[in-house]
Amino acid sequence: MNYNNILVVDDSSTARMIIKRCFDIAGFSSSNYFYAENGIDALTMIEKEKIDLIITDLNMPKMDGNNFIKKMRSENNNIPIIVISSVVNTLIEEEFKEFEILGIIKKPVSPAKILEIVGEYEC
Repeated sequence: MNYNNILVVDDSSTARMIIKRCFDIAGFSSSNYFYAENGIDALTMIEKEKIDLIITDLNMPKMDGNNFIKKMRSENNNIPIIVISSVVNTLIEEEFKEFEILGIIKKPVSPAKILEIVGEYEC
């Protein structure tokens, strides 16, 4: 799948830039990147832009990643999602199965892991 419009949702500007750099290295340099610091801003961005892939943190202010994903899926929005979290365990993995998440990555973010989940590209 082509990911022309990628939305990165994380309250850390450093994490957002690491993710963008990874995709650039993997050949997605012509992709458009959109950024949001929380779930509320992300929902607004999704209404304005055609987003092909979302990469979201779980721990964010205002609206966390859990509530953001639940809200999106309750509105029948099936944009592919990759979750990034400092805590990954079987409980979290089980919780997200019903939301059809592409994958969950434990922080610190590894470019190779992101690309492994997205598909055939490697850093």
